[in-house]
Amino acid sequence: MKLDGKVVVAQGGGPTAVINQSLVGVVLESRKFEQVSKVYGAINGVAGIVNEDFLDLTQETTHNLEQVAVTPSSALFSTRDKPDVKYCKEIFNVLKAHDVRYFFYIGGNDSADTVRIVNEQAEQSDYEFRAIHIPKTIDNDLMVNDHTPGYGSAAKFVAQAFIGLNLDNRALPGVHIGVIMGRNAGFLTAASSIAQKYPDDGPHLIYLPERPFNLEQYLSDVKRIYEKYGRCLIAVSEGIVNEKGEPIALGLTKNVEKDAHGNAILSGTGALGDLLANLVKEKLNIKRVRSDTFGYLQRSFFGCVSDVDQHEAREVGEKAAQFAIWHNIDGSITIHRTGDYSVDYRITPLGQVAAKTKLMPDEFISKEGTNVTTAFKSYLRPLLGSDLHSAHRLRAPRAPKILRAEDQE
Repeated sequence: MKLDGKVVVAQGGGPTAVINQSLVGVVLESRKFEQVSKVYGAINGVAGIVNEDFLDLTQETTHNLEQVAVTPSSALFSTRDKPDVKYCKEIFNVLKAHDVRYFFYIGGNDSADTVRIVNEQAEQSDYEFRAIHIPKTIDNDLMVNDHTPGYGSAAKFVAQAFIGLNLDNRALPGVHIGVIMGRNAGFLTAASSIAQKYPDDGPHLIYLPERPFNLEQYLSDVKRIYEKYGRCLIAVSEGIVNEKGEPIALGLTKNVEKDAHGNAILSGTGALGDLLANLVKEKLNIKRVRSDTFGYLQRSFFGCVSDVDQHEAREVGEKAAQFAIWHNIDGSITIHRTGDYSVDYRITPLGQVAAKTKLMPDEFISKEGTNVTTAFKSYLRPLLGSDLHSAHRLRAPRAPKILRAEDQE
């Protein structure tokens, strides 16, 4: 059955370097269908829908859309609103009033849940309507998906940052700690492992939220690595938890700030990095200890976008329009790896993705829980794109000493 009416597309949650590719994919593909009268973009996600704050993207030039596509962050802006049933009813009422028949929401698992509830409202009202969730998250934690658009580019940033940190740490040895985004899933932190080219390269220790973090064991790990190499580079997820499953970061502040989804805000503070650095200074008596908290840096960084990530982000937007308008289907677009390296796009029931979190599988984490496996690196490398460079070392032999010749014996 062909549905005549408008399209609304919106972006939710944290921005990524390629989320606009998905937006442009929806817009350009939707404009090809004669049953689509207008293509609207909602400003500030679902909040923009409720406020009827729309851009008429039917009137945007293709050239400018393509320029927007290669620009990081959310061109339509975003929102952290978590719609409940009442909120979703308001969304549906606005969409119905504007004769919207196709709704596309680009976001993570909470955005998928919003699409699910809005779709239920349409069904209860006997309103012919198609709603599609388009995957997006740098955390790479959406169920069913092999990986999600946004992750490849953010992972490329983390990988390149740790290549640089490793070079710095080798030139002027000490202990350096990098704290990376990742509340429940360690995929982004694990991307630091791409810096491990030579046998003594860091990160020497990688701590993920999928494994309990023990402060005494941490100190023992750092001591062992430092005695072996004379330095230690560490990658740690902001979401690391103790044996009780409690985030380490929450024990460092009295007033825990939470977002609209009820999640404690772990980013935007260097407290975890400071704690881990100070422990090493005090307990191991190592003087040169530094920490960096990456925070939001990797989400919309302009300088290292994965071309593979760009292409797939565009295609999930295009496939969403095709499934909804051409095939008259609801659901969530999911990415499936079909070869080495190839992918396919499928439509998955919203309930399988909405409000769920995918974690790092056991085969991606080392037995000790302080590193990743070769299987993870093989999984990640294609997602980083075609132009990831690696570091090189001088291989020339040392020249013979004259005044301190005895030192060579």
